[in-house]
Amino acid sequence: MPNTPAAYVFDAYGTLFDVHSAVRKYADQLGPDAAALSDMWRNKQLEYTWVRTLMGRYVDFWEITQQALDFAFARFPSAYKSVRDDLLDAYWELEAYSEVRDVLGKLQASGAKTAIFSNGSPDMLAAAVASADLDDVLDASISVHRLRQFKVVPSAYQLVCDEFALQPEDVSFQSSNRWDIAGAKAFRFGTVWCNRTGQPDEYADLTPDRVISDLTELL
Repeated sequence: MPNTPAAYVFDAYGTLFDVHSAVRKYADQLGPDAAALSDMWRNKQLEYTWVRTLMGRYVDFWEITQQALDFAFARFPSAYKSVRDDLLDAYWELEAYSEVRDVLGKLQASGAKTAIFSNGSPDMLAAAVASADLDDVLDASISVHRLRQFKVVPSAYQLVCDEFALQPEDVSFQSSNRWDIAGAKAFRFGTVWCNRTGQPDEYADLTPDRVISDLTELL
């Protein structure tokens, strides 16, 4: 990992934005399976990106998000499906983690570029960034949508290098998703795993350069 990265690039969902904040907002209406439904929604959302990329059958992340939620409701029929549209609306305005704005601002003030690099569609990312008031502390929001393939294909990570005219070794990539860190490491990014929930490590041949519990440890 470079001593002074030229760019700090962040995964969006789970790293900057709390993917479970939408369900928490409507937990009382959803009932006792709310947390399990939220976990299933997220797990299927990720699974569908990998499967569709392997099949070469791309649909954008918003379509995948809807399909994953519908599966979660089918898996937990006790949850009140009447709040489906409310959950989807809330996903466009997910809560940012409390430290995000301060960390991005300080990294940007140091002279480094700051960016999101995400599977999210451009419209989804723009809405999340605006809702969290992060526009002025980000230099770019890079979506895989232009490639029409999801992470972890190597060509997805190349989008970051193309955006800033950098070599992989000039980039510090932060993600809460260990699989995403493995993909970035294989591409030769400097990697920081933001392990917010204390998950066990995996992908032993593609270890992160650093492991942190929240983004304040970047400063």
